[in-house]
Amino acid sequence: MSSYVPRSSGCTPFEEELINAMNNFAHSTDTPTFDTAAMVHRTRRRRATLIAGFAAALIVAGGGTALASMTGASQTSAKPAATVDHSKATFLLGGVTKEPIAVDLTGQDLGTAKGQLVKAKLKLGTVVKVNTPNCKPATVVELTPHTPKIVAKGDTVNVKLCAG
Repeated sequence: MSSYVPRSSGCTPFEEELINAMNNFAHSTDTPTFDTAAMVHRTRRRRATLIAGFAAALIVAGGGTALASMTGASQTSAKPAATVDHSKATFLLGGVTKEPIAVDLTGQDLGTAKGQLVKAKLKLGTVVKVNTPNCKPATVVELTPHTPKIVAKGDTVNVKLCAG
């Protein structure tokens, strides 16, 4: 059972016998087989599914946010929608597309209205508070000029806010 190979490693006879037995076992067994192509395909499929799931979640969240901002769901209104006159606080922005774009600032606060005017490259004119029934205080109730007049880039827009 013992090996007659000279000991150059400095190991004890038991350690050398153990090493020889392990080497004999390692050389007598078959090497394991791996289907690397299937493993790579499975990993890529899982990754693609995960990415598609995250993309769908982002699209749904972004679409919901965009829809809420378009409908004005983030703003509360103290008056019923039937009594609101949007034509007085809406301006038609011309020169951007073939048809003028209607921008409705009804019920917006002054900061939001300024942002919309800057975005449209318009100048803010005078800001006046007026007594108007059924409106939220400090919100836009009228713009001058308003629809049906068309404003172009660089024009001045005067704002009337609800006094309360």
